[in-house]
Amino acid sequence: MKVLVDADACPVKEIIVKISKKYNIQVYMVTDDSHILFYPEENVHVVTVDQGADSADLAIANRTEMGDICITADYGLATLILGKKATVIHPNGFFYTAENIERMFFERHLSREMRRQKKGRSGHIRKRTKDDDSAFLLVFEKALSSPKNSHS
Repeated sequence: MKVLVDADACPVKEIIVKISKKYNIQVYMVTDDSHILFYPEENVHVVTVDQGADSADLAIANRTEMGDICITADYGLATLILGKKATVIHPNGFFYTAENIERMFFERHLSREMRRQKKGRSGHIRKRTKDDDSAFLLVFEKALSSPKNSHS
């Protein structure tokens, strides 16, 4: 098992590094070359890919195997990873599943339609909280300690 992180805008990278070290799990932080990441930990590897639409997502999908854990906020990447029978976690602290991914795509579609019609929210994104980090930590540790590592 390894952990693959869609690292460009991931708000929980430090939590991932700390907990992965505790479990002695290899972590692959995948980012495009517009970001610079460095981790001195031996279990953390930075994979830098060219900028481009979906280049980091494709690198993550190509490296993911059954039983791995992927952290991403990208629904499309989550769908690819679920197809590989790997565990996918959102940085806000929930597992993607075959059941909830369809609902999320539908809700995203509805939100786009509302914005297109100029109805609904202004697009304000709420600030990340310590509760968000705590939720992620609980779900991530559950995934790492799960005997089958299967939450899809």
